[in-house]
Amino acid sequence: MQKYEIFINPKMLNQLDKDIWMNEHVPAVLKIGTSQYSIGLAYRGNVIRKKKKKSYNIIFQKPYIVNGAHEIHLNAEFTDVSLCRNKLSLDFFDRIGVISPHSKHILLYINGFCKGIYLELESFDKYLLQKRNFPMGPIIYATNYHANFSLLNPKKKLKSKLNEGYTIKYGEKKDLSNLENLIAMINTLSNEEFEKQISQVLDVNQYLKWLAGVVCTQNFDGFIHNYALYQRCDTGAYEITPWDYDGTWGRNLHGKPLRYDYIPISGYNTLTGRLLYFAHFKKKYRDIILPILDKDFTVEAQLAIIDELFQRIKPHLHLDPFIKANAETLDREKEIMIDFIQNRRRYLKQQVIKLQ
Repeated sequence: MQKYEIFINPKMLNQLDKDIWMNEHVPAVLKIGTSQYSIGLAYRGNVIRKKKKKSYNIIFQKPYIVNGAHEIHLNAEFTDVSLCRNKLSLDFFDRIGVISPHSKHILLYINGFCKGIYLELESFDKYLLQKRNFPMGPIIYATNYHANFSLLNPKKKLKSKLNEGYTIKYGEKKDLSNLENLIAMINTLSNEEFEKQISQVLDVNQYLKWLAGVVCTQNFDGFIHNYALYQRCDTGAYEITPWDYDGTWGRNLHGKPLRYDYIPISGYNTLTGRLLYFAHFKKKYRDIILPILDKDFTVEAQLAIIDELFQRIKPHLHLDPFIKANAETLDREKEIMIDFIQNRRRYLKQQVIKLQ
């Protein structure tokens, strides 16, 4: 496992700890192997900021671009005892054909002290688009639970702005206005007009692949949060991508067990509800999810992947000062994941009849 070393003035580190909600980056140095980089360092995330093992955001300053990236995330994965559910999920999305951030486990040191095992994640931004030779286009993050494609917030109150819950990652102010137009369209068009127009502004096939991924991994937050929208400049259509998927594969975002039948095959949010009203979109979704259930979301397909991930981190578990996991812990988690896949897959196979 690769070693990342951060060197930072203790005063700057105290500044971060003094206000854990501060998003301003402080100067530091990152050393990877024999290479050193000047960086800006900040905490990231929401709930995780209150935990003893923090997650970090890194902005490269000199050089400005490192391995095709200007920004990376170091996730603590603190609430997931396996440390692997996020990566397992994002790799699953990649496998089924949904744009997804790449990731790898690293061992993090700060000022000589080991902070444990972290998951390095790509930032979904314009540099990722360039790196993968995708057409440029606005990228908008769904940063809270108001990003539900609805006129109403989760408390069933009318939103003051249709772009509530969204933050521009790459683009201009007008791109938020375009997103507002999409949300208005989803909520106000007649069935006839919605059916005619939705494919012009949304890559429906790609969205339904994403829906299948969220449904299989059962990320409760994934339908109204933990995603980004990317509008391709060549087609004008929106695509959707996942991020922060540690509450999956049989556990929720707090690391507690989650029943395999908690989320129905139709998922939940306003856009999905409108799409699945139509028989031909239901058929598209059925034709997408059935091969995934037969080939990708199976114990046979995932077991070797899980084993490889666990074997990679097992030798380093004792170095993480914030967790009590050991080899036996991971073996138990593997059984939880296997049971989840078996039960969730059987449940979804039975639910397919609802897509007739």
